[in-house]
Amino acid sequence: MKRTLVTVLTLALAACSTPPPAERGAADATAGGRGDGGGLDRPWRPDRPRGFGGAWGGGGAEGLGGAGGSGGAGGSGGAGGAGGAGGAGGDGAAGGLPGSGGVGGSSGLGGSPGFGGTDAVGGGDGGANGFGGDGGDGGFGGDGGFGGFGGLGGSGGDDGFGGVGGVGGAGGAGGAVAPGRCPGRAPDPNEQPARTRWIKDLTGTQTSSGQFGVGGTDLGIPARQPNGQIAYVFGDTFERDGVGGPGWRSPVLLRSAPGLPANGIVFNGAAGGHYAKQLFDYRHDNGRTWLPSDVITIGGRMYLHYIVNEGLGNVLWTQIAYSDDNGENWIVSGARFEAHEDNQLRQLWTWERGCDGFVYVMSTKFISRDQPIILYRVPEDRLLDRAAYVPWGFANGRWAWGHPATPVLGGRFGELSLRRVENKWVLAWFNARDYDISIIVVDGPTSDLTVARVFKPITGAMLPQLYGGYIHPDSTLANLHLIVSQWNTANNWPYRSSQWVTSVR
Repeated sequence: MKRTLVTVLTLALAACSTPPPAERGAADATAGGRGDGGGLDRPWRPDRPRGFGGAWGGGGAEGLGGAGGSGGAGGSGGAGGAGGAGGAGGDGAAGGLPGSGGVGGSSGLGGSPGFGGTDAVGGGDGGANGFGGDGGDGGFGGDGGFGGFGGLGGSGGDDGFGGVGGVGGAGGAGGAVAPGRCPGRAPDPNEQPARTRWIKDLTGTQTSSGQFGVGGTDLGIPARQPNGQIAYVFGDTFERDGVGGPGWRSPVLLRSAPGLPANGIVFNGAAGGHYAKQLFDYRHDNGRTWLPSDVITIGGRMYLHYIVNEGLGNVLWTQIAYSDDNGENWIVSGARFEAHEDNQLRQLWTWERGCDGFVYVMSTKFISRDQPIILYRVPEDRLLDRAAYVPWGFANGRWAWGHPATPVLGGRFGELSLRRVENKWVLAWFNARDYDISIIVVDGPTSDLTVARVFKPITGAMLPQLYGGYIHPDSTLANLHLIVSQWNTANNWPYRSSQWVTSVR
């Protein structure tokens, strides 16, 4: 997207006083998310097997099997486990399966220690040194709340062995993991990290874009089409090199084969065939232009968020269109967002699909490049329902979905690109404050972005009047490929997109 040369400010924006957005943790766990056996807020009931309910077993004649409540991952093997404290000697009854401590829950303790006989904690006397059986392993617990922690594992009885302590549940994996977090593919430790470098210019009449009538253009937001090819969506496009002249179109779409060949991306097709067409039917009267913000593919459908301008930077509204034929034809949906929403911070989007059924949307104000970013999420099957978008915000002392949107990272943001790369989430953006392409790598979209390490691989000294910085979908952390724009506003050339590679591992 186009702008005059940015004079770098020497003072950063005042730091936001809001505490940083933490991963969703125990505060989001619901009652019952503490493990099926009841946690800190549920009384123990002998008629209710805990977790997957291993038999509570009476290993001795006394007590109820160590009452190792299955709060969190402590499992019902906690506090003496099943089998009491050895009971009446001999081999004792089998320790029973302590049942499953629910995975997760809010740091549940291993339940209130039971009484294996009068006053004996974790089991009565061990009889004639009998053994209450080996307390079986706590089964794998049910799902707890978000981000919870498994309870404390139980301990054996005081005398004799109340099931040898039992193995508490499955270690409390925190139930459903943090919002949007995906296991992904782990980085290949043998992959050689890239040295930051320019690979090639992608657009211009003397490049592979020229055969499709694409000379001067910018952006080039890449996304994988349903058929596996890579689509690149460009902004204001002209037939000749530079800005102006015949063939003003926006947006347009070019294609390449998947993968990242050593000699760079080569375009082999376009929406429209031999001549890249404008994706929407409108006229550029009064400086009106529809500029792409980001594109995402879910199943067999592609979604494109775009910004309606009447004069660059005079945003009228933004909207979502969709394509069911690999980006060839687009339908404008009724999902429209007004320019003023959230103090104008919902104009310029980037979005990415999580592993939890949601799409996460980060956004800021368009073209001013002096505002922070905010975060929303929406069920992936309701992208065209504007009422389904829910903000992430800080209120009443905590971060939660449904609170008014609160900036998640301060700064002066231009174009944004949020993508899952291997087992991480990567955000790249044009940093107008530092005049570079900045990148952070985090575990999930609600991670605390303020403490993430910031990579600054491409600076204005390397590429004057740069912007964009879109992540290619075939990237890895060690070889992260970016599409970066440049517009020399003094004479309107260069006005093009180029391919770069760096490492953020």
